[in-house]
Amino acid sequence: QVQLEESGGGLVQAGGSLRLSCKASGIIFSLNVMGWYRQAPGKQRELVGIITDGGVLTYTDSVKGRFTISRDNAKRTVYLQMNSLKPEDTGVYYCNAQRLPRNYWGQGTQVTVSS
Repeated sequence: QVQLEESGGGLVQAGGSLRLSCKASGIIFSLNVMGWYRQAPGKQRELVGIITDGGVLTYTDSVKGRFTISRDNAKRTVYLQMNSLKPEDTGVYYCNAQRLPRNYWGQGTQVTVSS
């Protein structure tokens, strides 16, 4: 059974930082592209960024320079370090694991940034 368990969400003031973690089980973690997505109230889920199995990073423009994704294959965990948070970063953050054709999602963790 595949599980992606996110943690680290919470309430933070604008300008603050949070680090999200996503621990995977039931997959060959090192072979998966790991991603972070978010969904704000009333909006569609959007990509935050991904890290490939080879360590290549891609970020959406709105988080470049503020967010950093990393992975620890030994711990089967992917991280999202979020700095200089803005109210518009508020939403539910989801972890994703992809190794085509398989695609898995975590249950999400809430991030709320107050102004």
